[in-house]
Amino acid sequence: MPIKKLFPFVTADIALFTIDDDTLRVLLVKRANPPAKGAWALPGGAIDPDADASLDEAARRVLSGKTLVDVPFLEQVATFSGAARDPRGWSLSALYYALLPRDQISAVAGRKTEAIAWANAFAADVELAFDHAELLATALEKLRDKVERAALPLHLLPERFTLTELQRTCEIIQGRALDKSSFRRRLKDEPNLIELEGEFLRGAQRPAQLYRAIEGFRF
Repeated sequence: MPIKKLFPFVTADIALFTIDDDTLRVLLVKRANPPAKGAWALPGGAIDPDADASLDEAARRVLSGKTLVDVPFLEQVATFSGAARDPRGWSLSALYYALLPRDQISAVAGRKTEAIAWANAFAADVELAFDHAELLATALEKLRDKVERAALPLHLLPERFTLTELQRTCEIIQGRALDKSSFRRRLKDEPNLIELEGEFLRGAQRPAQLYRAIEGFRF
């Protein structure tokens, strides 16, 4: 009896987050091909066995088709599967989330899609194709949980930043204000932050000390 071969449709889908206009945003792409042509979705693509040595490589390849930068943080979140997810057949999706510094937003280009948009991650005003609303909610929950547990989302910040900018980034993700004194105490002796001696952000207010992440920082 011949062995039955199973070929599920496998994709890598990515929730790419950034901060813009004091809002956490996620990258959406307008699908150029069926199924769901013209609908909005998270950027994603099918695994290419000839090009992708792993799911991680597939996810980075997919993102490289949408951005002109090397995204500093990419991590697998969960796996979604089933026969009803995609009209092309039984499918499996490896969901990733990635973080993009706000000063690199302009490097994102929809080279392989009809259009792109940075939607409010908490309240996207478009209906997403397939089960991507569930994928986005899962990635968002992962991001918020990590920040709630005191991880610092430094990959969302420019190379040099102030502690006020860092606190505001955490507040945007968590959806609530944080006490400044408590936040600063939490950062005392934080090993992932390096104070840039003699470097300040100057403006109308008192000059603010600038910081950067340590080399090789991982969120």
